[in-house]
Amino acid sequence: MIKNYESTRSANIKSTASEAILKGIADDGGLYIMRNLDDKKVDIEKLQGKGYKEIARIVIELMLDDFSKENIKECVEKAYTNKFSTKEITPVVKVGQCFITELFHGPTSAFKDVALSILPHLVTTSYDMNDMKGEVIILTATSGDTGKAALEGFKDVKGTKIIVFYPDGGVSQVQRLQMVTQEGSNTHVCAIKGNFDDAQTGVKKIFTNNELINELSKENKMFSSANSINIGRLVPQIVYYFYSYIKLVEKGEIKLYDKINFSVPTGNFGNILAGYYAKLLGLPIKKLICASNENNVLYDFIKTGIYDRNRTFYKTISPSMDILVSSNLERLLYYISEKNNEVVKEFMDKLNREGKYEIDEKMKQTLNSQFYAGCVYKEETQNIIKETYEKHGYLLDTHTAVAFKVLQDYKNETGDNTVSVVLSTASPFKFTRSVYESLFGPSDVDEFKIMHELSEKTGVKIPENLQGLEYKKILHQKLCEINEMVEYVKTVGDLK
Repeated sequence: MIKNYESTRSANIKSTASEAILKGIADDGGLYIMRNLDDKKVDIEKLQGKGYKEIARIVIELMLDDFSKENIKECVEKAYTNKFSTKEITPVVKVGQCFITELFHGPTSAFKDVALSILPHLVTTSYDMNDMKGEVIILTATSGDTGKAALEGFKDVKGTKIIVFYPDGGVSQVQRLQMVTQEGSNTHVCAIKGNFDDAQTGVKKIFTNNELINELSKENKMFSSANSINIGRLVPQIVYYFYSYIKLVEKGEIKLYDKINFSVPTGNFGNILAGYYAKLLGLPIKKLICASNENNVLYDFIKTGIYDRNRTFYKTISPSMDILVSSNLERLLYYISEKNNEVVKEFMDKLNREGKYEIDEKMKQTLNSQFYAGCVYKEETQNIIKETYEKHGYLLDTHTAVAFKVLQDYKNETGDNTVSVVLSTASPFKFTRSVYESLFGPSDVDEFKIMHELSEKTGVKIPENLQGLEYKKILHQKLCEINEMVEYVKTVGDLK
């Protein structure tokens, strides 16, 4: 099998798609990418009339090129049959002058479900394809949503253990309870004294800890990841861009081959990068609109070409976007540098040493031709939640609200009236207090009482998976320092 994947930082580190999924991250710390991605194309004419699962099979087959069609079909069926509360998986609804693709109808009410429902099946299939015999330990850092979705996806999956690290005090109460009440004989959750960037950096260091990797190897074990640094997490996210487009064609809102815009709430840059991949694969996208909160490192980068994480870290009402080191940006750098691995490595080394880097003028021009950036702070986020509910009866969560407002700003600034889609990344009930207070003012009642009040006052139903969450038994209470993460992994991985 030809190894079409390589590390962003070295063209000499090659891999098949299944090997890349199993490893999660390349040996040099780079991310796996497909060099010939822009040679591949999805025939959008042939997507017309097809449902989500059929479109998923077509897109995923193209990207995971060493999987058989039968394997992809089986993975898709297992992932998307009776797991989502809507038949459409990711319904597209009209709100005012734009459209919203709802990505939160999965088992944990967040967009991560779309990819993390299929990733465990891709991992176990890759395991068999590569004649693995031992155990895969899934390591994941989360800013709130990935953790629960990954835990749910990998729960009791044979041959795996999953370890999730999350920032103590850096996720919503609902997100924390979703994780710490997670059942499953192979699930492990640990809060860390730090922010998401600390958790993510700690996990990346573990992936490149040769001593630990050698210990694992002796025990016939290996690390993999459920974060979007894993190409197996990123690829399924491409699907809902194509699905949204085809739905708009079917609704008569656009004609086939018309260009559209997507506005995406962005933290780790994975979700919007999937849109860039969709564009490379032939989806007619005019502009990808990158929406940030107060942690606006991506906004500054797209505006100036300078990536600088040396800044204040803010805890916001959209915590899943509270990130200063956006891992997936490395993949974009690879493509806009014309696949120059050495340049990407240089940028990542500078980021590691100095906390910043600057791209050249040609890369800046390429970046700005593809992306627009905006950022929205707390008060504006609250105002847009209230305004959208009062005008349209639609309840936005705090992350989707950021993307909704940035799309408005983009239209006002550019006069571009192209049909546009906002990706809605979470149910408003995952961030109940912030949403409730945006609509009705401050409240000092318990988070779960507010959840019921919000539902009663708006008529929007609480997702089934969030009902009764406050009564579930706490099963994971571990808290550790950043420098204790390795020891925790050793303990869970039975390496002590």
